[in-house]
Amino acid sequence: MSMDSFVHSSLPTRVVFGRGRLGQVAEEAVRLEGTRALVLSTPHQRPEAERVAEHLGRLAAGVFDQATMHTPVEVTERAIATLRSSNADCVVSVGGGSTIGLAKAIAVRTGVPQVAIPTTYAGSEVTPILGETEDGVKTTRRGPEILPETVIYDPGLTDTLPVSLSVTSGLNSMAHAVEGIYARDGSPIHTLVAMEGLRAMRDALPTLVHDPADAAARDLALYGAWLCGTVLGAVGMSVHHKLCHTLGGSLDLPHAETHAILLPHTIGFVEETVPRQLAPVAELFGGEAGGGLHDFAASLGAPLRLSDLGIAEADLDRMAELATANPYWSPRPLDRDAIRSLLQRAWSGERPNTLPEEAQQ
Repeated sequence: MSMDSFVHSSLPTRVVFGRGRLGQVAEEAVRLEGTRALVLSTPHQRPEAERVAEHLGRLAAGVFDQATMHTPVEVTERAIATLRSSNADCVVSVGGGSTIGLAKAIAVRTGVPQVAIPTTYAGSEVTPILGETEDGVKTTRRGPEILPETVIYDPGLTDTLPVSLSVTSGLNSMAHAVEGIYARDGSPIHTLVAMEGLRAMRDALPTLVHDPADAAARDLALYGAWLCGTVLGAVGMSVHHKLCHTLGGSLDLPHAETHAILLPHTIGFVEETVPRQLAPVAELFGGEAGGGLHDFAASLGAPLRLSDLGIAEADLDRMAELATANPYWSPRPLDRDAIRSLLQRAWSGERPNTLPEEAQQ
């Protein structure tokens, strides 16, 4: 069998995985030469942040609990002021993508090291990618200075994650893996990691829907999220992430739900263009990638319609214009009419249509 040529790059993150590993947070901060750590969280997760501060002991410099979706620049500026007033020289983020994004935004501006402690399946903790919002516009950048130095995965912190968020956050992580499989800078190793992550999520999420307290499924889901996030951090993303960033930043939509709804449609959009690359995904989910992902999401009770997020149908024209004005690379060209059609189907919750046009006639 012949092999395509490729270039493979890996990222230098230290991963500490296992139940009870939260207790190592002080050790990991010291390993990064931290002497005072500012703990970051959303307002809702302040109790978890205070628990982390207790584990840090004398290293704790306080808690900043104002992290929010899409990492607004004004929140970052307030957090940096707290960092400086508390004489902190590192940050510890506990939570999902909002909190980890805030830690990245602080680090890229100040150079302080990061310990990330994820409590969802978002995957942001293992990526050198930062999305920030200012004046209603979300911009994304990447660079090695953004990547957290250490990630502590303690599945015990996800045991109380609500089923609905477990599902949408899990589908969000799966989007990272699926897009990585057909990325123009992908590699066979990234594909192996992506498929292992997708298998873990495929097996874990249905179990969690039926029994949220299943510890083995929680462990497997967090393992899968790590792998899927690793793929996101290593390769460039495509139409799926472009649309999620456009809609999320412009309309202030919930991050995980937006990813969950759009995933089947964006993968269906490119599927006929890259059928060979997506064949393993199609096989994993019942014969087609886009439609199979839709059926999987529906079986989990995931949200399926953009209209359920409060998007007006009248917004779709503007979103299509914004998404195609400065597009990410895509194996299928991102023309305005095609993206508008994709958004319409996602808005109404139709099953994605992945057949070539000539086969539909």
